Amino acid sequence: MKRRVAGLVVAFVVVGCRPIDGGVVVRTDLPATSVPASATAIPSATGASVDFVLQEYPVARGQGPHDVAPARDGGVWYTAQLSGELGWLDPKFGLTKAIRLGAGSAPHGVIVGPDGAPWITDGGLNAIVRVDPATQEVKRFPLSANRPNANLNTAVFDRDGTLWFTGQNGIFGRLDPKSGAMAVFDAPRGAGPYGIASCPDGEIYYASLAGNYVGRIVKETGGATVLVPPTAGQGARRVWCDSKSRVWVSEWNAGQLARYDGSSWKEWKLPGNNPMAYAVFVDDADIVWVTDWGANALARFDPATEAFVVRAHPAPNANVRELLGRHGEVWGAMSGQDKLVVARPAG
Repeated sequence: MKRRVAGLVVAFVVVGCRPIDGGVVVRTDLPATSVPASATAIPSATGASVDFVLQEYPVARGQGPHDVAPARDGGVWYTAQLSGELGWLDPKFGLTKAIRLGAGSAPHGVIVGPDGAPWITDGGLNAIVRVDPATQEVKRFPLSANRPNANLNTAVFDRDGTLWFTGQNGIFGRLDPKSGAMAVFDAPRGAGPYGIASCPDGEIYYASLAGNYVGRIVKETGGATVLVPPTAGQGARRVWCDSKSRVWVSEWNAGQLARYDGSSWKEWKLPGNNPMAYAVFVDDADIVWVTDWGANALARFDPATEAFVVRAHPAPNANVRELLGRHGEVWGAMSGQDKLVVARPAG
């Protein structure tokens, strides 16, 4: 198959799926746009902050992109929650590909595993889903019948290759990708488990939005230690670890960024009148990125200077759900506009 993009003829090979998975749909979308949005720097006394620029990539209308994961081939995987698909974007040419995940699918999170494949937490299928990046074969690992409607949210691999996942209806669990063995555990305080992250020291942490805490999973027993941030009712939504295994938390209700260093907490209020911190991601330079729904913006936080740089999206209701990145790029899914967005250093 060939597509003409910006004057170029681009060859694009489509590898079919098994009939049960519904096939592969290849789409050519609008070209990417560079966004000249204004940035607001909130510097510390130690000096200036580094700016960044945004670039947007439209995807198919009605897909409802939710989470993203940069792929090993230079593309970007994304979950199309409203259409029940796994999408893939080629940032170079603006092409997208959509892989149907099955009847009833409503994928939430996507990550790239140690095997290079995208792994999906699918709330509609109540299953962990793996898609082969070469053949597009869809393999499902359903939760047991006594764990219906877990409202699966996010997954992460630990350094031993085990996949851990959360479900907002009060569970977290683990999956052995090799054997398919799965165990599901009841979370403390019931409903709420949301974002989850693996630290360099081997610990696994998750955030409980409804429970207002961060849980440290006891992998040997399936238990969890409850860690409570200083602000009551803060709404811990997502978590990420830096290179020192410090845990960063987006506090949705409080509009704050928090850090847990293993023994103590520190919190920073995001700039603006009504901050709403949704996603958090720490890049390979230990810079912290946060999506702020209240400001319709992406914020960059430098822990060394404790300075925020905030860049607003030019159109309203971007609703960026999740952030993931690779060197020099931080990607998000603009669920409110059917777009993906990437932040890169200015200049």
